This record gives sequence, C-alpha cells and structure tokens, in this order.
Amino acid sequence: MDSEPETESAHTIELTVPGWGGHLAGQHIDLKLTAADGYTAQRSYSLSKPPDGERIELTVQQIPDGEVSPYLVGLVAGDEVELRGPIGGWFVWQPDDDAARVLLIGGGSGIVPLMAMLRQRVVAGSADFRLVYSVRSPGDVYYAQELSRLERECGWLQVGLVYTRVAPAEATRPPGRVRIVDMASEWASIVGTRVYVCGPTGFVESVTAMLIEQGHQPSAIRTERFGPSSQSGSEKW
Repeated sequence: MDSEPETESAHTIELTVPGWGGHLAGQHIDLKLTAADGYTAQRSYSLSKPPDGERIELTVQQIPDGEVSPYLVGLVAGDEVELRGPIGGWFVWQPDDDAARVLLIGGGSGIVPLMAMLRQRVVAGSADFRLVYSVRSPGDVYYAQELSRLERECGWLQVGLVYTRVAPAEATRPPGRVRIVDMASEWASIVGTRVYVCGPTGFVESVTAMLIEQGHQPSAIRTERFGPSSQSGSEKW
C-alpha cells in the first residue's frame, strides 16, 4: 500500500489486490469497510490507472466527517479492505475503440476515471484527445504536474483548465463555469468523436446539454456522475 497527496484534501492510494484480473480505463470498484460492531459502509471509487498486474490505484477526496475516506487516507502497509470489481462497461475507453477523437470533460474529482483513459492512451492507441478540466482553483487540480508534462510531450493531447472561482495570474480566461466556448466545437460535426463527461450531477447535466446544443450526437456522449456527499469524485449514484 502506498499513498501520496494530490491536493490538500485528496490522496492517491495504491492497493495490491491478489488475483486481480485487470480492468478497463474508466471502470470502478465497490469498497466496503466493516467496523468491529458489524456496521458496514460501502463506497464506489474509480480506478485512476490502467491495469498494472495486481496493483490498482484510487484517488480519494477526504471528507472531514466522512465514514470511509478518512480511513482510506490513513491506511498503512498491511491494512486490509474488502472490494469488488472491476465494475462498469459503458463509461470505458479502450485503445481499439473506433473513436478517432476523444473529448474528456471533468468536474473536480471527476477527473479520476478520465485520467485512467489518458494514461491508457499513453500506453497504446491512436486517437487524439482533448481534456477540459473544471476546478475551483489551481490548488484543486489533481495530477497537476503529470497533466502539464503529458500536454508538453504528447502531440495527441490538448488540456484546457477552467477555474470557476480563482484563476492563476497567467490565465487568460476569467473564473467561471464551463461554457460552450471552452469545448472542442469543431469536433462536434466530425464523425468519430466520442465524449466522456464525469463530475457532480449538476455539472454533468449542464455540460451534456451544451454538448448537444453544440452539435454532438447524444449517442456519442457517455456520462458518469456522483452525488454531493460522495467520498470521492468517482463515487457513483
């Protein structure tokens, strides 16, 4: 077990799962904790990396009064948890998919399954990717250094950060919610474009409506959302 911080409140946690058979980028697991008195709590977390033997990786947003996230962030080597997965077959990307262009749109910790897709693309695939990532402030960006490096090194990737409350001094876009102009409008009319949207329910619904207004086909848009009380950006509701 290994853990490293992503932001002040989010940590990436690596777990070893004996017998793990692999997973697809975008899938998630159900994780269950059981207290000594028999009380149980279960949450769903997206996997943030493509398959790597028996190792899986989660990025957990710690909720101060949460039942599960504080425990996960405090795990040490030798601690055990119960999990089930991988789960989900719709919100996934594979290198042999027929989409030539992939638009990823994440709100807050909804970046987690999208990051797994980007990391899978680094390993294999030929599609062009664009990521639109909406966060409150620069300090809330998950995987900040890795995203910056990937954009510099990968000609197939463009990254657009949208700050909703506080933007860095060098930003040319003022703070505000994601707008149609922030998305890849020229991709809307091109056959072979697929879109993945992940974030809070309101964010997903708003972005999906703008994508359809922009001309993206509803059948090409895949969404995943989580509730306001979720333990991480990947908890499914």
